[in-house]
Amino acid sequence: MAIKEVLLIGNPELRKKSNDINDFDKELNLIMQDLNDTLTYLQENKNIGRALAAPQIGYFKNVIYYQQPNLSFYMINPKIIWKSKQMFNVWDSCFSFNVAFFVNIKRHKKIKIEFKDVNNKLINKEYNDDLSELFQHEVDHLNGILATDYLEDNRKLIMCEEWERRYR
Repeated sequence: MAIKEVLLIGNPELRKKSNDINDFDKELNLIMQDLNDTLTYLQENKNIGRALAAPQIGYFKNVIYYQQPNLSFYMINPKIIWKSKQMFNVWDSCFSFNVAFFVNIKRHKKIKIEFKDVNNKLINKEYNDDLSELFQHEVDHLNGILATDYLEDNRKLIMCEEWERRYR
């Protein structure tokens, strides 16, 4: 079991653009195992989070891991191929922010993503609302983009403790 350290905002490595996976080999298996171990650890210890992108733990490869009690899967080489024109506001945080604050930003209400699964099978899937927001966030990580980049007004940043008081 390898729990990796999450790169935090301010680390220039988070701004790197990741590379596609071309070989479904031992390297990919290692990345997937480390994503699984690290996200499981973070969920247990921070009691938050649904997904993790490989660059957040220092692998600059296009891999995302999603994990919830009844469903988990990997997205390999995900690409957003369509975004709805309709937008919505969301309070977004991140393990790379150490979940210390939230930003209120706009995201597309619906998206379609094309990705490969662990068996190298091409998948096309549409996501709405909270999953649309989540996967936009994770795909952004693959491109060196952080949620704070969408911040239009610094009054839309809130510390975690205040967010908990207001919105939980």
